[in-house]
Amino acid sequence: MFSTGQLIFALFFVFAFTIAIIYSYSKDRQKSKAYFKGSFWVLIGFLLFVGLLVGLKSII
Repeated sequence: MFSTGQLIFALFFVFAFTIAIIYSYSKDRQKSKAYFKGSFWVLIGFLLFVGLLVGLKSII
């Protein structure tokens, strides 16, 4: 389905992208504590809302 070159490129891309994301996250970790305080509760609220929608859809 894919050529050898495409598979090598895909593996290299995934590896490089993962390294870049880890590096970027490690640099921004200190800043994110100050800027995104309380964002965990927003995530919980969003997940509860989506769960409510899925539950209502299965009931109706």
